[in-house]
Amino acid sequence: MSRAEEFEELRPLLFSIAYRITGSVAEAEDAVQETWLRWETASAHPASAKAFLSAVVTRLSINVLRSARVRREVYVGPWFPEPLLADPYADPERSAELADSVSMAALLLLERLSPLERAVFVLREVFGFGFGEIASTVGRSEAACRQLVVRARRHMKEGRPRFEADRREREALAVRFFAAFTDGDVDRLRELLAADVRLVADSGGKGPRWAGGFFGADRVARLLAALLPPFVRIGGVVEPRQVNGQPGAIFRDRDGNVINTWTLDVLDGRIQAIRTVSNPDKLGHVGPVGDGWAVLRETQQARRAR
Repeated sequence: MSRAEEFEELRPLLFSIAYRITGSVAEAEDAVQETWLRWETASAHPASAKAFLSAVVTRLSINVLRSARVRREVYVGPWFPEPLLADPYADPERSAELADSVSMAALLLLERLSPLERAVFVLREVFGFGFGEIASTVGRSEAACRQLVVRARRHMKEGRPRFEADRREREALAVRFFAAFTDGDVDRLRELLAADVRLVADSGGKGPRWAGGFFGADRVARLLAALLPPFVRIGGVVEPRQVNGQPGAIFRDRDGNVINTWTLDVLDGRIQAIRTVSNPDKLGHVGPVGDGWAVLRETQQARRAR
């Protein structure tokens, strides 16, 4: 097998590692590309291509994350990871860990960890790397890596409920939610939302957002019921999709351009959070990006015209 073939075989794994460390599709792709350049120019062929490439992409991702942390401190409004429509890496033995770790909720919790903790946690808990491999990758002792994992686990457990593992249940609830949303049915929407549900948008100051967010089942249900009919009247489309391994949707304008993405967090048979990403800088990999502000203005005009 040639170097190029070895790399392409491992590319899905490398991207998946980088995305979970950086929370960015674009930055993960850049890290993978830089890994390829280093692999292509390496003078000697390592004993394990997987170990070598995983180590390189992890180190690059740690550096990217350290730089990104500074930018995120001055980010306008809430910061969410870039939406991921499909994780390219699959491992039947670790399918639960892989699916859980790519959710918006999990990625936001990973933001609480230091870059080194995050990388070690991802390699160990998500991808099942041995502590020897991890120690070699991050330049720490095995004992230090074990301590990093222990601290990371504690931070993750303190910050999150476990979301429902039954995918069929979540999908069934999402179908009911989007049906009620399409019909503008406040009562049905209210029944599907947790009492303390929150609707929050990441716009980065470059796309429409809902101030500091909307909270509470009644308020969110009324907003959603009022939002969709005028959006549909101007040709807007809601395309239910899996986003970050969760029920979600892509909103498109009449020309099929992406306006935003939504993800639904589900727990105890209710939607706990709706997170939307409308920052155009985070949507280019989803498809051609539309003018969210123009769509908002036209939607508001259509709503007033009724």
